Amino acid sequence: MLRSETIRPKRTRACRLILLQVALVLLVAASAGADSVPVSASDAKADPVASPCPDGTAERVARVIQARYEGIRDIHARFEQTNRSSSFEGQPLMTPEPKFGDVVFAKPGKMRWSYVSPEPSIVVSNGRVLWIYDIEGKAITRLEVTAGFLSGAALQFLLGDGQILETFEVSAVSCEGDRVRLDLLPRNDATYERLGLLADGTSGDVVGTSVLDLFGNLTEIGFSEIDVNRDPAPETFELEIPDGVEVIDYARSPEG
Repeated sequence: MLRSETIRPKRTRACRLILLQVALVLLVAASAGADSVPVSASDAKADPVASPCPDGTAERVARVIQARYEGIRDIHARFEQTNRSSSFEGQPLMTPEPKFGDVVFAKPGKMRWSYVSPEPSIVVSNGRVLWIYDIEGKAITRLEVTAGFLSGAALQFLLGDGQILETFEVSAVSCEGDRVRLDLLPRNDATYERLGLLADGTSGDVVGTSVLDLFGNLTEIGFSEIDVNRDPAPETFELEIPDGVEVIDYARSPEG
């Protein structure tokens, strides 16, 4: 079943957040060499003890991360994603159950998230079209990657052409040993408040990422078993539509 409709605000924000997470993952991919030590989600989200950073740390570390980012073609990894919803009218923060699965990325703009737990789902993009497959709900949402669902800054990273220092105001929040926590504030209007990276200040290896949206919701992603430059097959980034699944089409072009 195929149908089209006007995008609801909640759905639009969800799609933007998914693609923004992709941009962050590409930074993680770039920072992880083939022989990197696997990173656990708990390591990725752990806050280092706050210490002052030397002058120039933010720019230096950003340049090291950028160099790593530019040298990666694709990545395979396991992930853990945690979402924390902001408080509303005095209600406590809501932290749903973490999500787990596998992810494959390839520049430019190709990805495949396979969520295994707690609810199976698949998010796939071939660089032009994005499919979000709710397996239990038997529904697929189809979107154009460049149809306005993502801010320009994050889209640049998704397509493999991002420049950290040109796109963000970068500050070093804290330093502890070799680890540096960076805060990335978009220079132009964006659909999110800020990004966060926890990186090795010497190698540029990113061990944690976060996205804070305009509503105060925080998404953190940790990665493990990272492997890079494996040249995944093209069909990895296509979605075959199963029989009996509803397709909600927001893309203007009929072909993916």
